[in-house]
Amino acid sequence: MSADTVFDPDCRECPRLASFLDEVKDRHPDYHCRPVAPFGVADARLLIVGLAPGMHGANRTGRPFTGDYAGVLLYRTLHKFGFGTHQGSDDPDDGLELIDCRITNAVKCLPPDNKPVGAEINTCNRYLASELEGLPAGSVILALGGIAHRAVIKALKLRQAGYPFGHEALHDLGHLRMLDSYHCSRYNTNTGRLTVDMFESVFNIASKLLK
Repeated sequence: MSADTVFDPDCRECPRLASFLDEVKDRHPDYHCRPVAPFGVADARLLIVGLAPGMHGANRTGRPFTGDYAGVLLYRTLHKFGFGTHQGSDDPDDGLELIDCRITNAVKCLPPDNKPVGAEINTCNRYLASELEGLPAGSVILALGGIAHRAVIKALKLRQAGYPFGHEALHDLGHLRMLDSYHCSRYNTNTGRLTVDMFESVFNIASKLLK
């Protein structure tokens, strides 16, 4: 497995996404506006898979879940459960280090309206497949939302019907396990679909699985 199969910082294979990133870069010249690299430990046993970079979050800062609302809850929870050195979620130069944890996205580029289309998810899926291939046996994948969940199943070449998404659902994927959670987006937390207690419960499960 070579580094460029896990991530390509110059990838422009999705015309709609490449064009959109160019438009956003024109409006915000100081933004990252490129594919966002995974963040964390290379041989981590906990891999968190999100949807895609947020407009003013990872697309701006270049680090997953950094600078947006979703990252506040995620990094606070990671720190609480011993997966992060502090609660940093605003600045990629804040010195935050992850412990036995890595964060990536199903789609590495910002999509319009935060909604990638199927072809874009499929094109980016080979990068996710390479990341999963490199996970140690017994690792836990935490899928944030249905798109991330389905991207993992696709990357592992498994049948989608055999692994339905559900909050706190645990799936045996052979040498790996996947745990589902509703995405920690502003919408989900504001509407109560995902509460702090619900999110922490997922991490409690993940921690026990890794022990």
